[in-house]
Amino acid sequence: MSTLPGLEDLTVFRIEVADGVATIFMDRAPVNAQNGVFRDEVTRIFDVLHETDEVRAIVLTGAGKTFSAGADLKDRPNVATRGAYPRHSRAVRAGFDCVMECSKPVIAAVNGAAIGAGCVLALVCDIILVADDAFMSMTEVDVGLAGGVKHVLRHFGQSDARMFLLTARRLSGTELYRMNVASGCYPKADLLPAAQDMARQIAGKVPLAVEAAKRAFTLNEYMPLREGYVYEQTQTALLAKTEDTKEALAAFAEKRKPVFKGR
Repeated sequence: MSTLPGLEDLTVFRIEVADGVATIFMDRAPVNAQNGVFRDEVTRIFDVLHETDEVRAIVLTGAGKTFSAGADLKDRPNVATRGAYPRHSRAVRAGFDCVMECSKPVIAAVNGAAIGAGCVLALVCDIILVADDAFMSMTEVDVGLAGGVKHVLRHFGQSDARMFLLTARRLSGTELYRMNVASGCYPKADLLPAAQDMARQIAGKVPLAVEAAKRAFTLNEYMPLREGYVYEQTQTALLAKTEDTKEALAAFAEKRKPVFKGR
């Protein structure tokens, strides 16, 4: 459940907001499998948080022992129904795109199994932290499906990506950290506090600058070096004229905590 306007009627998610950080718990027992309701709610959540000023950073994690066991195979489209697969595929993409397009940085706190679509949901987050006994796996080849290659390639080296996808092997939290897929690996009890602490650090930065940095990461992934850097410089020039940047510089000079207004 949530008290945020527009999100009062959630059924498979819980949201807690404190200190500028929204912690989203996937809460569809037993394993947070993703069905139509799940995808509709996750898209709604990130669209609302995108425009919620009191939230400046987000943590996404699973309730219970699982992050997300992936797509609910009982909720597959009927191949005999024309148009069913395009509609289904569009909804699946939206459930991932909303995380990448959200203006607020998103930290995945992978507390347990992240399988298939659950793995992809972690990979579309801005920062990935894992519990040492958690794991990721892409099991599509085991059930005659395919998908996730592009998102896997964003985080894994070429050989590791192929090994991961073609063997459907489980990679533990410690392996993911060693392979530089995750930025931190923690005992399970320490994972969520660590993710929330990192989110609070982000929430304390200049909001417009954080949003500009996330936007630059998203766009620069597909830009040549020169064009990407030129884009970043234009963003810096625009930020220099904002009240928050002026406040950040003044607070630094005066050795005090800045007070940001989001403009």
